[in-house]
Amino acid sequence: MLESVRTPFLDRFFSLVTMLGEETVFIVVGLVFFWCINKKHGYYILSVGFLGTVLNQFLKLLFRVPRPWVRDEKFTIVESAREEATGYSFPSGHTQSAVGNFGAIGRINKHLAVRILCALACLLVPLSRMYLGVHTPADVIVSFVIALVLVFGLYPLVGKALESKRGMRIFFASLTAVGGLFLAFVLLYPFPTDTDPVNLESGVKNAYKILACVLGLWLAYEVDEKWTRFETDAVWWAQVLKLLLGLLPILAIKSGLKAPLYALFGGNFLADGVRYFLLVVFAGCVWPLTFSFFARLGKKK
Repeated sequence: MLESVRTPFLDRFFSLVTMLGEETVFIVVGLVFFWCINKKHGYYILSVGFLGTVLNQFLKLLFRVPRPWVRDEKFTIVESAREEATGYSFPSGHTQSAVGNFGAIGRINKHLAVRILCALACLLVPLSRMYLGVHTPADVIVSFVIALVLVFGLYPLVGKALESKRGMRIFFASLTAVGGLFLAFVLLYPFPTDTDPVNLESGVKNAYKILACVLGLWLAYEVDEKWTRFETDAVWWAQVLKLLLGLLPILAIKSGLKAPLYALFGGNFLADGVRYFLLVVFAGCVWPLTFSFFARLGKKK
């Protein structure tokens, strides 16, 4: 049905909408909350994203469902979406990320307009994945449900954990255990011989990244509790400056260290884990050291 209503305008529209489910958007949203709005809410949004990614990647490798056009050669897709449509089809990673991200924002925000915009994003991204032809209804519905369960289930859990250091340490230990179990799964599970090696490699990379991010965020929490104790307040233009200047080294670590670390680790995917660990440590431990400076900007002497 969606294939029959495709037009050049809708192709462009849904190609833009689907970008709301990409990793870069998740990183930026997480940093905006963690650096500029409320770091407690930042912990909540990031935990929804981490657990959602683990579940999504686990289900992809467990069921190994091919993309729609692989299952049915008569099925067509919007060609501009093919390059990013890698990996197994079930469940939808973009849907998982978008619904988790914007669902969490809507959960913590009391403004009706913001909640309406978040709800639209949660509906339009899954629709875009089907319109573009890269996912089936089953792919997006399962991801949608999982993301909503995490959004509403983790909110009280993270809120309770944030009440004490012990609660947060138990929470981070639980996330670490989940990340460790997923890494063990991708490394030790006897996958069938017909498993796509590219998809399996992607799962291994993501497992290292997820575990590294959780460990980095745990370290950032401990450093902040003991030493940094940073505040997120600043005048609006200082917030923008803080975000933009902080994103530059984040992108440098994410992209610039990839080749050197692969060379250092002999091509082992552990390099991806080290890279993402350094990224989170910079975001949570190093850059917050500058926040007192940004907080002073714009204040009358």
